[in-house]
Amino acid sequence: MAAPVEEVEKLKQTLKELINKKDKFERDIKECLDILQIEKNVGMDESLIDAEQYPRADIDVYLVRNTRHKVKCLQNDYKDIMKDIEIRLHELHAAERERKAHSDSRNVAEQKPNKSLLPFATIDLVSPESPAKHAGLEVGDKLLEFGSVDSENFRALQDIAAIVQHSVGTHVSLVVLRHSREMRLTLEPKKWAGKGLLGCSIVPIQR
Repeated sequence: MAAPVEEVEKLKQTLKELINKKDKFERDIKECLDILQIEKNVGMDESLIDAEQYPRADIDVYLVRNTRHKVKCLQNDYKDIMKDIEIRLHELHAAERERKAHSDSRNVAEQKPNKSLLPFATIDLVSPESPAKHAGLEVGDKLLEFGSVDSENFRALQDIAAIVQHSVGTHVSLVVLRHSREMRLTLEPKKWAGKGLLGCSIVPIQR
């Protein structure tokens, strides 16, 4: 088994590579959707045959079919890599906690109190009757922890999105800072009458 520090660095490198792949998938998907938009904005579902059941003459049917197929493949790959990122985030969080415990046990003389959590994002909108509202989130709350994500491993809102997507129907533990007071909340991502699975807007804090 790798030493705690080596394990953390290895996981960080793996996570960085996965995020780079994710970003490439996003760019590739956008390029494909741009092609579909150029082709009379046919999207992923619009019919490719005319009223007389012949292939449409106003678009490149072959190009559209191949582009749609490519989008579906990319979207499947994207879902897989988001799951992998979520797993690696959990592993990194656990490894960092293990590293801290390992460091504390070897440096008892220099042991310090648990470090304060730092905010990494702010809630700037909470919709009525949303999962976020029912969880007790309020506008102005600052996120200290969102599941396994905290200020040390947070890189982009996709980190939170990954946890949300794979926590539908379950519960995610949150720690928020509200008026200088830490509060623990439990959020259940799920479909509701409004948009998304949370019903709130999260804005990263710029360092």
